[in-house]
Amino acid sequence: MRFELIDKIVELVRGERIVAIKAVTMAEEYLADHFPTFPVLPGVLTLEAMAEAAAWLVRDAHGFEPNVILLREARNVTYKGFVRPGQLLRVEVTCRRLARDESDFSGVGTCDTGEVVKGRFGLRHFSLSDRVAMSDFNAAEWVESERARFARLRWE
Repeated sequence: MRFELIDKIVELVRGERIVAIKAVTMAEEYLADHFPTFPVLPGVLTLEAMAEAAAWLVRDAHGFEPNVILLREARNVTYKGFVRPGQLLRVEVTCRRLARDESDFSGVGTCDTGEVVKGRFGLRHFSLSDRVAMSDFNAAEWVESERARFARLRWE
């Protein structure tokens, strides 16, 4: 399953900082089980939203070359509140280090009730075409697809 948690990118400073929004709605299946009488966005998905925002920053900074971006580590992550349906999660991610194959970030997620998540995390990134001979993988097609998704998310 692939989560696409970022609904809109509202600010981007190439290679440095990104601010993105996730609108939480009752239409999201996992809310039925988390928790049935008190639905909230699972804490791990607030961290995933920060990682997803950082992945867009990496793609943009590296010309969409890396097509695999994975969470490498998470450190000092604290959860301070809940994000309920009808609320917006605003994630601000700052790049601490951006290298060719990995990067480090700090991030904070807030909603109208204040700070809900904060932490540091690292991503690992690479291009499949560099690692595996895949006859059915079309890197150029993938790049165009991701550029189109990125354009839809941008505030402009």
